[in-house]
Amino acid sequence: MARGLRWGIVGATTIAREWMIGAIRESGGEVVSVMSSDAERGKAYAKQNGIPHSTKSLSTLLGKDIDAVYIATTNEKHKAQTLAAAKAGIHVLCEKPLALKLSDARQMVAACKAAGVVMGTNHHLRNAATIRALRDAVASGKVGKALYARVFHAVYLPPHLQGWRIKDARAGSGVVMDITVHDADTLRFVLGEEPVSVTAYTQQGGMGGAGIEDGVMGVVRFESGLLAQFHDAFTTQYATTGFEVHGTEGSLIGTNCMTQKPVGEVVLRNASGEHKLDVTPENLYLRSVTAFQNAVRGKGQPAATGEDGIRSMALALAALRSARTGREALVETGL
Repeated sequence: MARGLRWGIVGATTIAREWMIGAIRESGGEVVSVMSSDAERGKAYAKQNGIPHSTKSLSTLLGKDIDAVYIATTNEKHKAQTLAAAKAGIHVLCEKPLALKLSDARQMVAACKAAGVVMGTNHHLRNAATIRALRDAVASGKVGKALYARVFHAVYLPPHLQGWRIKDARAGSGVVMDITVHDADTLRFVLGEEPVSVTAYTQQGGMGGAGIEDGVMGVVRFESGLLAQFHDAFTTQYATTGFEVHGTEGSLIGTNCMTQKPVGEVVLRNASGEHKLDVTPENLYLRSVTAFQNAVRGKGQPAATGEDGIRSMALALAALRSARTGREALVETGL
């Protein structure tokens, strides 16, 4: 039996602690080292999470006989860290958004391809059983021709995460690059088609710092003419999340499904009544890490590829352009 991957964690982060370290270990992998720009934080993080080594230096981490890195630093750092890993011949699973500019994201993907290493984007939601059930139902024609979709992804950013996401514009802060980018990937995954344009309006509801949006609503037009509505926020304490698809022959209603937890349900409503779809809960991050590990072994692709990361970024950036100009914006990936 092949051994699991040996991983380096780039960024002593909450998401790595709460979700990714456990998923790596459950997949049979090993977390060898963690890198933090704060040496003392890195040491404490390593001790708390049973990681044998910590460092301030990316080059030191890349030299620790590792197979892959999970990059979970702030957004503006992803490019340089990915390029360094690719140069070292190390596979890359990078958090979203891949970068702050599409040109940077394209360079990251190209560098990994040139180096012959696998690159994935950690879009966790497409690994949810509910989201996969929605995709399968749409693909099998359960709603007939899909005409509309709606995503409800307005949440409350907990106090321990109310840092750079709402304060540091240089790091790509704001709800659009944090949450709408996930909506973009999930819509593409479920609907099986690409967005063409978007019209969006952003809001500052009191949480975001100067010039940083903490809420957004918008409408996306897809290739077939399908229209998708999205609502994202950091400021809604009592909302629920959901994903709906409405077509000529039926409607799919996914509830409590835009979340990190393996929860939620999907109901199909059509002429014969209401039918709850079979959904088997599964750890989203374990599924992501397992797919990535299989891709490294030459079996399939990551759950979300680097190209998927570019396409989700393109929609999020177009939403920001639309909000800034007050006009519809084209979704242009450069791919």
